[in-house]
Amino acid sequence: MSENCNHKCESCSRNCSDRTAESLLAKLNPKSKVKKVIAVVSGKGGVGKSMVTSQLAVMASKRGYRTAIMDADITGPSIPRSFGLTEQARSDGELLYPVKTEGGIQIISLNLMVENETDPVVWRGPIIGGMVKQFWTDVYWDDVDYMFIDMPPGTGDVPLTVFQSIPVDGIIIVQSPQQLVGMIAEKAVNMAKMMNIPILGMVENMSYLSCPDCGEQISVFGESRVEELAQKYGIAKAAKLPILPDLTRLCDEGNMESFEGKWLEEIINEIL
Repeated sequence: MSENCNHKCESCSRNCSDRTAESLLAKLNPKSKVKKVIAVVSGKGGVGKSMVTSQLAVMASKRGYRTAIMDADITGPSIPRSFGLTEQARSDGELLYPVKTEGGIQIISLNLMVENETDPVVWRGPIIGGMVKQFWTDVYWDDVDYMFIDMPPGTGDVPLTVFQSIPVDGIIIVQSPQQLVGMIAEKAVNMAKMMNIPILGMVENMSYLSCPDCGEQISVFGESRVEELAQKYGIAKAAKLPILPDLTRLCDEGNMESFEGKWLEEIINEIL
């Protein structure tokens, strides 16, 4: 440590031994209050991370908790469509205000800030990371019990920004049954361990399809590996989410708050 150290690591460029991960945390604005933050991550895109985020938020909300979703997948935001939100987030010149669902879930997403939801986001990593950080510091979060962050896939710049800038209390890892996806999911597990963030559960989406006639579970994308991986890494809770056409329909219709199901019951119990 330098003799002239002012102990303000966030404004210091030196990489000394006294720098701590906590020193990189961005401050929530004084008007906001968020008690717990849960990040939903995946090593790879297209495995249903946003679907799981939405379900967990709905389940927490239905249990009476004040719930929020931060859509940190800036280049592929899908949360607003899942909840049927079309109005834009408003600003008072100082803070940005999240849009609330009919059930009261507070949501912020880039798609609540652009004129056309199909406009592409052609930004470089640092700008995207800065936007996610602003979703934490510059948004008015109204007394939130549980915030769920829908993370972008992978272990790159934006996930690193989230883990360093936002006080994440735990993560949920989402994967699908394919061995390739499982291998990439392990990268997300190892990143969480590197960042010393507890892994609260692992969800295998598209785990099986139930035959409508006989009820047999058909492993469309291969045999399940979620319990094996959870045991390997000491993850307490693992869940299998089947292929559910009705749930997909609710998502497409923007009616996620009508979701009913107990597949993620153990996961939400571990969180709450």
